[in-house]
Amino acid sequence: MNKKSLLKNALAFFVAVMAMSFCSCNSSKDVLYFQDLKAGDSVAMAAIPVPVTVRPDDKISIVVNSRDPQLMALFNLPRVNKQMSTVGQASSTNVSNGQDVMGYTVDSHGEIDFPVLGKIKVEGKTREEIGAYIKNELITKNLVKDPVVTVEFMNLCVSVLGEVNSPGRYGIDRDKTTIIDALSMAGDLTINGNRNNVTVLRQDGDVQRVYAIDLTSGRDIYSSPAYYLQQNDVIYVEPNEMRARQSTVNGNTIRSASFWISITSLVMSIVVLATNL
Repeated sequence: MNKKSLLKNALAFFVAVMAMSFCSCNSSKDVLYFQDLKAGDSVAMAAIPVPVTVRPDDKISIVVNSRDPQLMALFNLPRVNKQMSTVGQASSTNVSNGQDVMGYTVDSHGEIDFPVLGKIKVEGKTREEIGAYIKNELITKNLVKDPVVTVEFMNLCVSVLGEVNSPGRYGIDRDKTTIIDALSMAGDLTINGNRNNVTVLRQDGDVQRVYAIDLTSGRDIYSSPAYYLQQNDVIYVEPNEMRARQSTVNGNTIRSASFWISITSLVMSIVVLATNL
């Protein structure tokens, strides 16, 4: 084989290796969300979301408003100048006067100790159900004639882990927080996050449920039972193949671009030496 043929074959091999390297990069089909949706489409949502209900160790605030300030003071916990920040966010439950509302921590029996009314079972109840129950008790027992009871969550969180820009625990302060909301709070996925298989772990009593969501499919997102999150859900974004390869020693596996570039460099050196002989 003459020098010209050797150089030609080496160049062809180098071009092939470069093509393999570029093919290993993320294509748009791997990173774009909602690929199966376009303007004007209608998508069936998941079944009616299971409402967020109170569990042991949750913390809730309960504020009773009335025309009588003395009655309000009787049924409301004191307000203190203390920042109760939400994990993952620099926020607090500040009221208009700059003070924080104290909350009730649900005990292991699912109860709270409410002023005058005593022990109240709140486990398994929504915010609206707790508020309606307390309001009814205050009225039927002639304690307050015109109560307005407001119940809010104080420490409900979800965890976002893996290939996101800001992993951590994030507070949820409303009943219908979605996986899109949580990923937005975490700064979205990195370019190395696998959008085809995002895992949601959910504790349901003594059972750990696992859900997989494909973010590239809007229909898969909206139909998933994990589209609406519950407190203590864990969202894990696994790395894509490129990121996984980078986790090996120097990334030099047989499937990595750097490996084949090294091989190409070696072949080119051998060809140069051969042509100089």
